Amino acid sequence: MARAMVPQQIVGRSGGILLHPTSLPGRFGIGDLGPAANAWVRTLAGAGQTWWQFLPLGPPAEEDSPYKCFSAFAGNPMLISPELLIEDGLLEPAQLKGVSFPADRVNYARVVPWKTQLLCIVWERFLGGAASALRTDFEEFRRQESDWLDDFSFFMALREAHDCKPWLNWPRALKMRDPDALREASRALADEVGRHCFLQFLFFRQLESLRQSAHAQGVRFFGDLPIFVALDSADVWAHPHLFLLDSRRRPKVVAGVPPDYFSKTGQLWGNPHYDWPAMRRDGYAWWIARFRAALAQADLVRIDHFRGFAGFWAVPAHHVDARRGRWMQGPGIRLFQSVGRAIGGLPFVAEDLGYITPDVVALRDDLRLPGMKILQFAFGDGPSNTFLPHHYHPNAVVYTGTHDNDTTHAWYESLPAKQAAFVRRYVGCDGDRIVDELIRLAWSSVADRAIVPLQDVLNLGGAARMNVPGKAAGNWRWRATAQQVHPRRLERLAEMTEAYGRRALPVPTPPVAT
Repeated sequence: MARAMVPQQIVGRSGGILLHPTSLPGRFGIGDLGPAANAWVRTLAGAGQTWWQFLPLGPPAEEDSPYKCFSAFAGNPMLISPELLIEDGLLEPAQLKGVSFPADRVNYARVVPWKTQLLCIVWERFLGGAASALRTDFEEFRRQESDWLDDFSFFMALREAHDCKPWLNWPRALKMRDPDALREASRALADEVGRHCFLQFLFFRQLESLRQSAHAQGVRFFGDLPIFVALDSADVWAHPHLFLLDSRRRPKVVAGVPPDYFSKTGQLWGNPHYDWPAMRRDGYAWWIARFRAALAQADLVRIDHFRGFAGFWAVPAHHVDARRGRWMQGPGIRLFQSVGRAIGGLPFVAEDLGYITPDVVALRDDLRLPGMKILQFAFGDGPSNTFLPHHYHPNAVVYTGTHDNDTTHAWYESLPAKQAAFVRRYVGCDGDRIVDELIRLAWSSVADRAIVPLQDVLNLGGAARMNVPGKAAGNWRWRATAQQVHPRRLERLAEMTEAYGRRALPVPTPPVAT
């Protein structure tokens, strides 16, 4: 199964919707890559949308967050569609009868154990001879993806064998990757390793089928790549020399951001930092592989926390907050030059929000990457605010808000009177349909790409917010109902897309280098 699909450039103006697959409707407790996703692609195509933007698709390691995953390369098995497994002969319809989950929220505490058990049944059926036509493709997938798949599947099997404890709490020989201990564990856990490999095969098989269908209808995938990886990940365990770790494999410094308007103590994320000199010595091979993997999932990729490639805030690992960190130099343009040469271009968007210094702007502009413009950030400082559309240039992506913002309806309702008045004056309306008018403002702007969260298309309140930064629990749970993703809900957006010339046409480009 060839995962490296051909990325496609989009000529001219385009629009799209931000909706994570977990938020799709369906009866199995969490959105997935099956029939509801295919129906969503058809809805996007019918409304003239070019982009389906989603959050990272990896397996969450902490707090259900797609930005803290067990691997920078793997897919989330919770997104595997049970209905497509029935089509493959890996499940029987009777095994899905009587399933009942909330329709408007992902209850991870219930969904994850249920689906994990279901996927164990799938693996046992495959070992027993079910879906034998998939065997050759599975073996080819294991061969093609062995560079990351072997480490990830072994890591997950080891984690299960040690009561799902972080790898830093494993026996020393396994934590430090003693060759004899690894060989013994590999023999003992061969079945579990095979299961995790098979689940990755199923995930990428379903994703590739969905993406091919989307391409045929003119819809392109807009993915997301977090700059950092989780400490408890296969990446750090398997490649400790690429991270700033001490002799016990614990981080020397961790990621975060310094104190700012939002937090007097800064934000302490806890991710280990990269050893950039070590990465440079091997030609940034890990990053080239990571970007290539991202483009096997999406046609365009947002790089989260882009500023970290220019300079990053490093906090001593023993500190309880981010106040006493220091700025350290990132890899800069050399990394992206290496990536561009390897994959034949840089189809990326720079997440250039937050504390942005001139070196970050220079790096973004030298690479000619689009930046992000957020309308919810535009109305606090008068006409000089650079998030206002009269400051835009075409090489940008404009949003009403992102997954980290409240819904635009709730945001507007919470504004001070003076600021709300400026919004109405700038948009030119009385406030009755303020969310629609802000979407219109984005769609009419000169920015080449315009994206709106589905929550804003539906004019939903704060209960539909996807994430509250800094909040440890309760995020990433919102789901749309079948009625909310009905094509008629996108009719006004379709009209704006036509009126403002955002029906784009794809132009094929050369294949990604493999």
